[in-house]
Amino acid sequence: MKKLLAVVGGFLSMMQLTKSIDVPFLKKFNLTLMKRAIFPPLFIILVSVLIFLWWSNASGPVDKDNEDLQGFVIPKGQSAEKIASRLEEKRLVKSNLAFRLYVQVTGRTKSIQAGDYLLSQNLGLAQMVDVLLRGPRELWVTYPEGLRREELAERTTKSLGMDQATSLEFAKEFMKESEGKEGFLFPDTYLFPRDVTARVVVDKLRSTIGAKVTSKMISDGNTRGLGFGEVVTLASIVERETLTGAERPIVAGILLKRLDAGWPLQTDATLQYLVGNQRCVVKTGSFPFGCDWWKVPTAADKERRSSYNTYTNTGLPPLPIANPG
Repeated sequence: MKKLLAVVGGFLSMMQLTKSIDVPFLKKFNLTLMKRAIFPPLFIILVSVLIFLWWSNASGPVDKDNEDLQGFVIPKGQSAEKIASRLEEKRLVKSNLAFRLYVQVTGRTKSIQAGDYLLSQNLGLAQMVDVLLRGPRELWVTYPEGLRREELAERTTKSLGMDQATSLEFAKEFMKESEGKEGFLFPDTYLFPRDVTARVVVDKLRSTIGAKVTSKMISDGNTRGLGFGEVVTLASIVERETLTGAERPIVAGILLKRLDAGWPLQTDATLQYLVGNQRCVVKTGSFPFGCDWWKVPTAADKERRSSYNTYTNTGLPPLPIANPG
């Protein structure tokens, strides 16, 4: 600021000197030269100083004395522009423009992870971005419809970035906690802390299906002579046998007619579940990460003796084969 005042002062002194010149032509000539020589650099200096002052203020903390933490959740797929706008609305940054400029200039626009963060108003802009780049305390984990519980366990470990040893321990515990709950672990998108336990995940997925099931669904099943567990088993087969939501009612209708008629369901999905149990064995001290649980069955597979073989048996298999949505 002192330099700017010095420049302005020098400029005014020169203007005063010009006024003291009596020769009109020289006066006009000198004034024109000085305008051309002084105005551009002076304008640049003025703009630079204004930008510097704005940035110094905009990149500072909203309240340097306020250390109170507040939760800030970034949904999956949210843009840097939207994140900046929400940070300003929550009074966590002074300027969403400054935030956007900072992450763009530093090349961090796509480095911010979705999840749940703890932020405070005493963080400056650079500190705020550093916290967001370190990753959230909780991460989004998405479970697609139609996965087995082994696949749910593996997806959790990958989404939360667990190392090999932690992944193995988590997967083993997940299988223990989810025993007998296949089909009742509702697929959705959840927020979990990085150090979440398998019991917490299983309990969350299990409790969610309770909130999704309506009395009408149960009564509709009873009308067809199916208990709730049987409805879930049928839904798990339909989930694995279809590619799109539009196909589900069609396939469900076909399977219900076969059930009513006492015919075998003849679905590959139940065979895939059976073969997967035999190919991808969960052993003590190991877990079949990356196994192909849904390999296309062969003609020989259709001759296997099992209650999950719906080519040789009538009715539903004893339990669900996956977790339907």
